[in-house]
Formats: sequence, structure tokens, C-alpha cells
Amino acid sequence: MSDSHDDLPPSEPISRLVKPIVRFLHVEAASGGVLLVATIVALILANSPAAAWVEHFWQTPLSVAAGKFAFQLTIEQFINDGLMAVFFFVVGLEVKRELVLGELRDVRRAALPIAAALGGMIVPAGIYLALQSGQPGERGWGIPMATDIAFVVGCLSVMGSRVPHGLRVMMLTLAIADDIGAILVIAIGYSDGIHWNWLLAGLAGLVVVWGFSRLGVRSFMAYIVAGIFVWFAFHESGIHATIAGVILGIMTPARSSVRVDRVKASLNRIDQLFQEDSQHTPHRADKLNRFRHAARELVSPLEFLIHQLHPWVSFVTMPVFALANAGVAVRIQQIGSPIAVAVLAGLVIGKVLGIVLFSWLAVKLRVARLPDGVDLWCLLAGGLLGGIGFTMALFIASLALESHHLPEAKVGILVGSAISAIAGMLVLAMRPRPESPAQQLQESRP
Repeated sequence: MSDSHDDLPPSEPISRLVKPIVRFLHVEAASGGVLLVATIVALILANSPAAAWVEHFWQTPLSVAAGKFAFQLTIEQFINDGLMAVFFFVVGLEVKRELVLGELRDVRRAALPIAAALGGMIVPAGIYLALQSGQPGERGWGIPMATDIAFVVGCLSVMGSRVPHGLRVMMLTLAIADDIGAILVIAIGYSDGIHWNWLLAGLAGLVVVWGFSRLGVRSFMAYIVAGIFVWFAFHESGIHATIAGVILGIMTPARSSVRVDRVKASLNRIDQLFQEDSQHTPHRADKLNRFRHAARELVSPLEFLIHQLHPWVSFVTMPVFALANAGVAVRIQQIGSPIAVAVLAGLVIGKVLGIVLFSWLAVKLRVARLPDGVDLWCLLAGGLLGGIGFTMALFIASLALESHHLPEAKVGILVGSAISAIAGMLVLAMRPRPESPAQQLQESRP
């Protein structure tokens, strides 16, 4: 057997930690462009003669019936409640990865992005409530709390070498912490009256999933069936169905069930198998199948599912969601409407104030420290880019507001996100480049 292991993934702990982050950033950067195209298409259609036909299409009913049982959703509801449950499942997986393997497992390293995320949620919500308290749009306080990581990473990618790696990791971790806050907001603030029978059924389904994991069940079909039941039970319980996706994601095991030494032993046996003379080796197919199973189990379910689902969510689910939800017939007067102004102020002013202020306090109180290469310019740019709400903001708006107020919120989200993106990139563009060690040495010479 050859001693070369070039085709095998590196086994160093730092490689296992960094590679998923690098892949995540690449996927998010590319998906940000796709998401932007989908948004532009949705806006063009909503402001074209085809607007009525498009709206009718999204309201087309889809139904499943068996005997007396009937379940019906419109296409828009299927996207927002069904496809977005997959999105939130991946969010749950990413939260679990950060808690077990990433920045959030170390309290000291996680303190800064957690503080920034708290500020980026509390201050925007406070500004929105100050402008909408007692008004028809008061229930939309959660709209400006969200940050869209796909667009943020896309903007950072455009700025290239002007963005230190520390800022990229900080914004990624901030977005994960922000997602946790958004999940809690949806679960607590935007769930309807609870039907306890269905909720208990959903919790029973979660116990079944936990039991599968403890018993070592490895059939994805078993988990898919159980997961669909949990989703349906949560949907009927009054708690938003996407919360089921988050819980299932967090429950996914983060450790592989096969030790590396066992796979190495299997590799040796497979090498011997291929060195044997003939295709007629007894039980050859069975041995190959067992090796294939062991090799798959070497990767944790968490890592495998993120690897498989993240591109689908980024390049299919989110653009489809944008097509269904970002379309709004733009009227100039809507930009000055109270709800749009409240959303815009929360995103453009509240986000940067909250992120910068809470980060500064965390550093001053010695609870946290700035990552290497991250200065005040970077912090200001990160705060501004945090105001790109978009996907999660649109989602929360659809839960919080009545249909006749929703277009105003959408206009505020789109305009506020655009201003935040442009302002954040301008700050990064104006940021003085740090001197290289060679330049510093040259300047120090007499």
C-alpha cells in the first residue's frame, strides 16, 4: 500500500476547524450574488404588468389529502413554512457547530461577537419601538434585529484584502449569535396561541429522534420521516414550524461514531482485497459495502449534513424565498411612511450604534478583546454591514405585520439594507491600510 495520503483530508485539528469556515465563507459569498439577482428579479416583476399574475401564482394552493385528513398551504406559505424550515435546520446545525467546535465554545473568544450581537439586537429594536410604540406597526419590533450573513460575506468578499481575517470570523460568529436571538424572537414573540396537544405530539417526535440517535439508527429516511412529523406537529401547535427545524439541527450529533483507527484498519483490509488476484474473492461486495459505510460514518452527522445541505439552502432555498417575499411595488411615498422609517432607522442607525457600543464596552470592561487586525474602522464597518437585514428581516416582517403594512416594512428593509451595505464598504475602502513589516523597517532607518 502506498504511503501517500495526498487524497485524504488532513487530520490536524486546525484543518478540521478552519476548512469548514473557509468553505462556509466561499459558499456565502457566492450565494450573496445569487440572492441579489433573485431580489432584483422579484422587484422588477412586482413593478411590472405581470405583478398581478405573479401575486396570484404565489397564492396558488397546494394540498395533501387522505380520507378525512386534508392539509393545505399556498406556494408562498410552503416556501415560508416548509422550505425555510430546512434553512432553519441548517442554522441549527451551524449554531451547534459553533457551540461545539467554533468560536462560541470559548467564552473569552465568543464574548466580543456575543456582545456585538446583543447590541445589534437591543438597540435597533429599541429605536423601532420608540418610533412605533402605540402605532399599527408596533409588533414589528423584531424586524431590524436580524443580520443577513450571505450579503455581509458577499460585501466583505468584494472588498478583498482590505478586510482582515479577524473581521470575517467576527462577523460570521456575530451572525450565528444573531441567528440564535432571531430564533428566540420568533419562538417567543411571533407564535400564535398554543395548541398543547399538538405541541406534546411534536415533543414526543423529538424524543423519538433522540432515541434513534441513542440507539445508533443511521437511516436518513427514519430521521426524515420523524422530522416531517415534528415539523407538522409544531406547525399545528401554533409555534412557528421553522423552530422545529432549529431544534432538530441542534440535536444533530457533532461527533462521528467510528474511530479513525478502525477506518485505517479497514483501509489496510481493502488494500489487501484489491491486491488479491481475482474478482471472485468471497464476500468481496460485502466487504466493500462495509468499508463504504465505515468511511461515511467517519464524518459526523453534523458535518455531513452541513456539507450536503448548505449549498442547496444558499443557492435554492434563499433565492426562492427572496423571489416570493422581496417583491414589492415601490412607491416613493412609502419610503417616508412611519413603518419604513422605523425599520430603516433600526437597520442603518440602530445596528451600528448597538454593535460598536456594546463591543467597545466589552473591550473596556476587559470581558473581550478585539481580534488581530481589527481596529475601530473595522468595527465601524462591521456595525454598518450588520444593518443588512434582508432574509431574516423579511421573514420576521411576514410574521409580524398585516398584509397592508407589510409593503412599507419591505421598502424599509430593502432601502436600509442597501444603505448599510454601501456605507460599510465605503468605510472599508477609506480605512488606512496597515503598513507591512518591510515598510515599517524602511521608515525606521535613518
